[in-house]
Amino acid sequence: MSSSEEKVHITVLLPAGRLPLDIMQAALDLASRYDLEIYLSILQNLRLLNVPQTAAEENKATLAALGADFKAPDKFPIPRVCVGKPHCNLGIIDTRELSEKILAKFAGRTKTKAKLKIAISACTLSCSGTKTSDIGIVAGRNGYDIFAGGKGGPAPKLGRLIRKEVDEDEMLRTIETLIDFHDSKTLGKQ
Repeated sequence: MSSSEEKVHITVLLPAGRLPLDIMQAALDLASRYDLEIYLSILQNLRLLNVPQTAAEENKATLAALGADFKAPDKFPIPRVCVGKPHCNLGIIDTRELSEKILAKFAGRTKTKAKLKIAISACTLSCSGTKTSDIGIVAGRNGYDIFAGGKGGPAPKLGRLIRKEVDEDEMLRTIETLIDFHDSKTLGKQ
């Protein structure tokens, strides 16, 4: 393998930011074998950097055999979450559980662009960036607050509170409406 060989990166999707130990160990083994770097992204994914192009499929196959899923076109974006209940004493909800419900509900959506950012916070501190995401879900004692239209980057913008203290079913319906609108307005690459 020459140092001038083309390099790629592999992004492993980590729902609710959880990294299974067997995938962690395999990533470490691959990083050691191929002199890779491991990056844990702000979107709570694991990225193997500087993978030799000739070894990319072998690396992916090794991780896929352990159940890893990879970033690719036509995949619904994984919500970014705080650690939530029971791991945070301020957490009102289990963010992993809610993330899994959202992913199950929208799993077949292939038109939703990966650039759409969804964030879930187990309390009003919004540690996961709910107010600077396209769709933000904030758990409160009396239900969910939903924010829309936030963005990060060089000119950040806070999302607007569009629903206050709604139950889980209404929150999921509101997200569906927002995603339907997004899909209808983003027909091309963002």
